[in-house]
Amino acid sequence: MEQLKDDKKPLNPIIILLGILLLAMGLSYVVDSGEFERNGRLVVPGSYKLLEKDISPKALFDSSVETAGLSAKPVSLSGVLLSIPEGLERGSGLIFMVLIIGGMFGILRDSGTIDAGLERLLGLVKGNVYVLVILLMTVFSAGSSFLGLASEYLLVIPLMVAMAKRLGLSPIIGFAIVTISVKAGYLASVTNPLPLTIAQPLVDLPIFSGALVRFYFYLVFLALGIGFLCYVIRKHARSTDVDLGFSGSALSARHLSMLLILLAGIGGLVFASTQWGWKHQSLSAYYIGLCMILAACSGLGLNGSADAFVSGMKKVLLASFLIGVASAVAITLEKGKILDSVVHNLVLMIGQDNPSISALGMFFCQLMLDFLIPSTSGQAAVSMPIMGPIGQLSGVSAQTTVVAFLFGNGITNMLTPTSGTLLAYLATAEVSWSSWAKFILPLWAIYIVTAMVLLLLCVELGY
Repeated sequence: MEQLKDDKKPLNPIIILLGILLLAMGLSYVVDSGEFERNGRLVVPGSYKLLEKDISPKALFDSSVETAGLSAKPVSLSGVLLSIPEGLERGSGLIFMVLIIGGMFGILRDSGTIDAGLERLLGLVKGNVYVLVILLMTVFSAGSSFLGLASEYLLVIPLMVAMAKRLGLSPIIGFAIVTISVKAGYLASVTNPLPLTIAQPLVDLPIFSGALVRFYFYLVFLALGIGFLCYVIRKHARSTDVDLGFSGSALSARHLSMLLILLAGIGGLVFASTQWGWKHQSLSAYYIGLCMILAACSGLGLNGSADAFVSGMKKVLLASFLIGVASAVAITLEKGKILDSVVHNLVLMIGQDNPSISALGMFFCQLMLDFLIPSTSGQAAVSMPIMGPIGQLSGVSAQTTVVAFLFGNGITNMLTPTSGTLLAYLATAEVSWSSWAKFILPLWAIYIVTAMVLLLLCVELGY
């Protein structure tokens, strides 16, 4: 089978992120600084005010922290350099979690468990790619749309990449099975608690209300995602039922026990993250314990297990560093106090004359905001208190306002290089951001058009 290959070496993602970081610094000189009053994390509508700042050339080399009597200051060269270690510190929870997961899969790989498990799975379905894509994407997307699972799938991505390789496909196909599923689930967020528990109360809606309509949206985005991936596989593969000699023999006791431990570990992870609200630190501790259990069953011995763990960490080390650099972009925008100004100016562009135009305006504002605020809960806290009143004035219902937020946040998160979760996914899959952007761009455009149509339908039906 053919593999998807780039004609030339892709641009290193470090260069891309550093370029974005310098752009953020430049914006602090071009864009007016301003801020909203806040009630906790939530923005107070109508409270925006401009801040004075000195944008003379000397500010570029100013290393002081104080604003010298001014309310704001642009980000200097030293300030943007400092934002990188600050970003590493802010993203440390996710960074260390990715490194530990990489080490865990090093143990699974060196013990032969991954290869044996995939061989058994592919033997049962006789290597039919379409069956695997439909079943796996349905399961993964349902977990995201109903439970809000995202970082929990970091454990699954290496398995999907290995499966794609075993089928003779590009690793990016295995990566896409998980990533497209997660994004399709988040776009609809039928009962996803992460965005809905913040966004809906801010516009006076009961949490999880309107779920039936969002379920229909979920089916639409899932069908488009599955169709796109099946089309790509069909285009780049000679056959989806080719006999690659998959073994149907039973797994050894060691491999079976390790796979059962991994499955039980994933189940426990889902329960702990949804019921107990575990965050990165607790999850990392959980992964460390899981690594120890798997190492004890691997048969590699103490030194062999340690070497496999370190080898697995090395494979995701560089990309893990990028998570910190992505956090530095947000820190730079915060230092220049221009993030609220961007939000304010985007809101002014929406208008309040026509509900259909306003709904689309909200959607595109959320698309652009997600580049600056990739956190789903963070974007909801900043944008929804402002979008809610605009929706009321323009005749856009509260449910449609929430849908505009979900669509904008989910679609941009498919490829924004400032998203820590996406970078963590890419790290574990060992796929470059530029390769992923080139691969997903057609579906990204399809999702934007679909979202616009569904939003207009929401306005027309009064949802």
